[in-house]
Amino acid sequence: MADNNNITTPLLTSDHLTITVDSNSNSTTARPDSNPFRALGFNDTYPPLTVPSSTTLDPFRNNKAGIEGFYEWVKTIVCIPIALVRLVIFGLCLAIGYVATKCALHGWKDKDNPMPKWRSNIMWITRISARFILFSFGYHWIKRKGKPAPREVAPIIVSNHVSYIEPIFYFYELFPTIVASESHDSIPFVGTIIRAMQVIYVNRFSQSSRKQAVREIKRRASCDRFPRVLLFPEGTTTNGRNLISFQLGAFIPGYPIQPIIVRYPHVHFDQSWGNVSLGQLMFRMFTQFHNFFEVEYLPVISPLDDKETAVHFRQRASQAIATAMNTVQTGHSYGDIMLHMKAQEAKQENPSSYMVEMAKVESLFHISSLEAVEFLDKFLAMNPDPSGRVQYRDFLRVLRLKACPLSQKIFAFIDVEKCGTITFRQFLYGSAHVMKQPGFHQACEVAFAECGGAVKGYIAEQELRDSIQSVIPSWNDNEVHDLFLLFDNHNDERIFKDEFLSCLRKNPLLIALFTPQQQPKESCGNGVLDIV
Repeated sequence: MADNNNITTPLLTSDHLTITVDSNSNSTTARPDSNPFRALGFNDTYPPLTVPSSTTLDPFRNNKAGIEGFYEWVKTIVCIPIALVRLVIFGLCLAIGYVATKCALHGWKDKDNPMPKWRSNIMWITRISARFILFSFGYHWIKRKGKPAPREVAPIIVSNHVSYIEPIFYFYELFPTIVASESHDSIPFVGTIIRAMQVIYVNRFSQSSRKQAVREIKRRASCDRFPRVLLFPEGTTTNGRNLISFQLGAFIPGYPIQPIIVRYPHVHFDQSWGNVSLGQLMFRMFTQFHNFFEVEYLPVISPLDDKETAVHFRQRASQAIATAMNTVQTGHSYGDIMLHMKAQEAKQENPSSYMVEMAKVESLFHISSLEAVEFLDKFLAMNPDPSGRVQYRDFLRVLRLKACPLSQKIFAFIDVEKCGTITFRQFLYGSAHVMKQPGFHQACEVAFAECGGAVKGYIAEQELRDSIQSVIPSWNDNEVHDLFLLFDNHNDERIFKDEFLSCLRKNPLLIALFTPQQQPKESCGNGVLDIV
């Protein structure tokens, strides 16, 4: 028997059915088939959004950087006089290497061609100094397995990256050309030394810079007069226990590659850079009796044929390294470090929970790490709890939405666990998934035109109010005004097209306000829906 409080009688005696709903409800539950973004081109699969579960794996964490236990404290105190001696040796060797490098570079103008032989011979002074620097850090002997292939056999070498020790070792052992971030050039002393290695600078956030770096790698790999080209394809340091995603730069040129593995066996002191400051890591290295370091040269990997893609070549190389390390490769990248740092700056209790395996996200949705950081900024403004979850009301507050059936559907779309709260991973996947839809960009253009932008080239507040209230009449003028301010970046009481499109790219979930919805029109507040 029907509940007369919800359905008016008589039952089914006309072509209309009137349903009473509670318009003041704070529930975030939406119908399973109510996808507010269906008009953008979503297929009919359910659920419309799937988000992989978060992983507890943190490939960057250094677990033993601090001084823990009685033995470590005693050893540290005993080694302090030794550390002072080592510090003197380090400073002296760095100074000698710097002076030798300045002499080798003096008057050299033609740096696009290989370094002349006599200048390279002077650099041996700096290379020997580098070996003494390793000695001062406690690397008295270095275990090697295998041998480096001749330069004409493997002009490119790739290595996992754990600490600042590997570049010093490779400089001494192989004197290669290195691919490094532009920021390294400004490091005192070090910047001068790596310039002598004819470093290939790259800006990881610039597509043109990355393309230019690949062209330069290919040019130098093709000429035997240049030294080997060394790349750390992970693009950052890890804790050495896992391998993260590889960048493509080493594999696009299509030359044979020799993978190299570095290991730092330890019991009490983890030598990985990870989330440890450089000063703390150096102090801990100076106060050890001996630090262990192992290098393994793996067999050369050549392209299968001219048709092998760089992606497949990269996969074979990373699999060979992961197998030799007896570990797994994760989908993390430098972008995850950026997210971790942003969460750490916001003093989140568990910054690692905001890492999303950025390489997988970039592959799925074609969004950059910088865009992901912008989404994290938005999410952090929602005041996540200590577990990293955001409540419905805070979600509405930041996106300038009000509690209504459409807002509930938007929230339910990304609340894949249906628990009334969302994580950053869900927020990022949901936002990126909406932007990826084939009709998103066209929907943004149409929305601007239909709000009045097609006539005057901008949207006034009254026009936005008319557009929003035609879909959701219960929104009052103040609520629409708050939404208008979100779009009006220039604060000139007008929303121009670039502002409108930029705001929707940064807040793609808001496109649901401007697209047709498969739902009854909301009433003006009497809580009654009339369905034909």
